[in-house]
Amino acid sequence: MTTPANFRTGYIAIIGRPNVGKSTLLNKLVEQKISITSRKAQTTRFRINGILTDQQTQFVFVDTPGFQTHYSSGLNTAMNRVVTRSMQEVNVILFVIEALHFDQRDITVFKIIPDNIPIILVVNKIDKLTDKNRLLPFLNEVAQQVKISDIIPVSAMHKIQLPELLNTIRNYLPISQPLYNKNEITDRSERFLVGEFIREKLFRLVGDEIPYSTSVVVDQFKFEDNVCKIYATILVDKPNQKAIIIGKKGEKLKQIASQARKDMELLLGEKVYLEVWVKVKSGWADSESVLRNLGYE
Repeated sequence: MTTPANFRTGYIAIIGRPNVGKSTLLNKLVEQKISITSRKAQTTRFRINGILTDQQTQFVFVDTPGFQTHYSSGLNTAMNRVVTRSMQEVNVILFVIEALHFDQRDITVFKIIPDNIPIILVVNKIDKLTDKNRLLPFLNEVAQQVKISDIIPVSAMHKIQLPELLNTIRNYLPISQPLYNKNEITDRSERFLVGEFIREKLFRLVGDEIPYSTSVVVDQFKFEDNVCKIYATILVDKPNQKAIIIGKKGEKLKQIASQARKDMELLLGEKVYLEVWVKVKSGWADSESVLRNLGYE
């Protein structure tokens, strides 16, 4: 890839409280679904790099879990550790909040940001405002409470002001050659992404009935006879959670697998054969060894 002398490359952490739209923002910026979304808080658990390369810049966005300020468990501790580590390694931070929503929980997350890193406040979901006149006073109020370098109001879902956001980010990135090939969109493997697709459908279809402490293990991922064959296991903490996920006559689990398979086929460009099981593994979310085996840092 031939790049101009003033080409810029850098890492941009996307942080904020749970459920403010961080993963949606990442997906819309790189124009590809690589980070799962749902209405359930703490859907994102792992650090995921999303890569966008244009003629002037390579943006490496670092999507992180929502920083948990209320609940303590081995899983939450591991996810918070991902957030704090990610902030040490980036050139600029996108701090995402929801329009007209800012309180002590956001300030708590601000306090863990290193002093030397520029912060762009991304005020998301402006499309949902019924009274647009409230936005400017809100932005002024937030700017008086925390130290930020720029403020960009956006609607990630509807791609409102995302070009403006990219232009603002570009100013904070160093002149450097690209780190990834121009066609790469993430540092995560296809095997990792298909497991995340299953977890997304699990949260979307039964998220109100089970705790978020479920996980997915991809047991096999292989190509045979022009078909990608995927075998995966959903881990739950209690037998009653297993019954809820499977559903009456297995219908709920079939629905989860069917919707996940469609996303997998879009990602892979191949026909997918998918089998999903549910397994009870009590206490997994507080087990350091299990969390390490599942890929939590």
